[in-house]
Amino acid sequence: STDGGRNLSLDSILMGLPMSDPTAWATAMNNLGMAPMGMTGQPLLPDFDPALGMMTGIPPINPMMPGLGIVPPPIPPDMPAVKEIIHCKSCTLFPPNPHLPPPATRERPPGCKTVFVGGLPENGTEQIIMEVFEQCGEVIAIRKSKKNFCHIRFAEEFMVDKALYLSGYRIRLGSSTDKKDTGRLHVDFAQARDDLYEWECKQRMLAREERHRRRLAEERFRPPSPPPVVHYSDHECSVVAEKLKDDTKFSEAIQTLLTWIERGEVNRRTANNFYSMIQSANSHIRRLVNEKAAHEKEMEEAKEKFKLALSGILVQFEQIVAVYHSASKQKAWDHFTKAQRKNISVWCKQAEEIRNIHNDELMGIRREEEMEMSDEEIEDPSEMKETEESALVSQVEALKEENDSLRWQLDAYRNEVELLKQEQGKASRDEDTTKEQQMKLLQQALQGMQKHLLKVQEEYKKRETELEKVKEDKLKIETLLENLKEQESSTSRVCACSQEKECPVEKTLSNSPVKSEREVLLVGIISTFLHVHPFGASIEYICSYLQRLDSKICTAEVEVLMTRLQNTFRQELSGVGASLEKRWKFCGFDGLKMT
Repeated sequence: STDGGRNLSLDSILMGLPMSDPTAWATAMNNLGMAPMGMTGQPLLPDFDPALGMMTGIPPINPMMPGLGIVPPPIPPDMPAVKEIIHCKSCTLFPPNPHLPPPATRERPPGCKTVFVGGLPENGTEQIIMEVFEQCGEVIAIRKSKKNFCHIRFAEEFMVDKALYLSGYRIRLGSSTDKKDTGRLHVDFAQARDDLYEWECKQRMLAREERHRRRLAEERFRPPSPPPVVHYSDHECSVVAEKLKDDTKFSEAIQTLLTWIERGEVNRRTANNFYSMIQSANSHIRRLVNEKAAHEKEMEEAKEKFKLALSGILVQFEQIVAVYHSASKQKAWDHFTKAQRKNISVWCKQAEEIRNIHNDELMGIRREEEMEMSDEEIEDPSEMKETEESALVSQVEALKEENDSLRWQLDAYRNEVELLKQEQGKASRDEDTTKEQQMKLLQQALQGMQKHLLKVQEEYKKRETELEKVKEDKLKIETLLENLKEQESSTSRVCACSQEKECPVEKTLSNSPVKSEREVLLVGIISTFLHVHPFGASIEYICSYLQRLDSKICTAEVEVLMTRLQNTFRQELSGVGASLEKRWKFCGFDGLKMT
């Protein structure tokens, strides 16, 4: 109740303030960054600087604040924000209680330019809303609802921060105290598709600019591409021929010549030009040989200098080692301390090692020179002859080059004649070759068909032999089944007799290897199975077949039964070592002869 009374007293005090209070109006307008104007439209403070957007005597706005420096400066948390009454033409805005917490807002959408304004008076019109919020910046659109709220879209994003400053203000239309003419403003961020679209367009534009900037940076650091090789023409050919004679431009010209030849620019018309360029490239070899000889001479001079310097260093090393050896003799050695003797001996060892290394290096150089001298002695006679004939050789080479050029021209004309002859003869040859190729293809196809027929005949014969074997196996199985039926009839007779004479029957059953009718059936089935498998089968394979007929049959029972009937079944071992395998075979036909 005390809080309510306090709020009422504050509201009554605010309501009692005059509408033309210049100081409060100027402070509120300055907080919004606008020039303070009175109700009549006259400037309230003559010392207001519109360029800076602030009055003299009021601290300036920090440009680093959010909203591009348009929002008021940050207020310390312990000090409540002071908001003043704002007077408009048709309404008045009263500030909220400074002791209340700031109004809550949602998370700011990206590129937000639209605000939600709630708590409007029922009698509020778009004109009044425009009058209040156009002070924050340029208003593009107002969408007003019938339920006392609206959406306002500004031209720039920083204007939204100005509009949020008015959140919590109480609005009163004119001097009316009616409920329909009052309300409490609630300003919050609003999510609009237009704002999001503009923001995305802006982000895409920035991304394009960034990609363009990166591409420029990459192109700046990329090595330059080699210059393109010009196409062949008579003029370019003459230019390249001149460049081939120049040492400084030879590498560029030889690359152009290589590219032209690889492109296939050589033909009957240009063969002579290309030959002259190849000839000038060949003459460049002589220049390269001379250049190599000059470099070799420089290298020999450098070797001589190095050898002289190394021999001087070795002489000095010998002198230093001689000093160490003389200091190690008894006359001087006794006068040195123990530490000094140790240092001298260490220094002497180091100097001897370095001297030996340099001496080996010098000896290696001398050995190489001796080897070269021996090679030169062998080659000396030929060199003498070459020096004597060098003048004649130069003249002969010049004549040879002229002869070669003429010979190449003759060869070119001969090649042209041969090409013409070949082109005429090719037409007749092509027809003959096509006929021969067709004949060869037909012969190959016939041979393939004959081979295929032979294979089919061989497969047919194999199938016939397999069918005959199967027929024989069937006949054998039928005979076995008849024998088994006879055995079953005899066993039934024996069973009938056993009912009359129990004791003798028990003796006979105990003596016979087959003890029950079930075992007789098993013997018949196993014998037929093994007869179909003439190479025998393992006990596991036999039991897997029997278990399909009766799942109660076990491996041990079958193996015991087969071991008892040695004249009917025989066990054989196949394989060696780890691949050793036991196989059972049917031997009933051989057993009949033995029994």
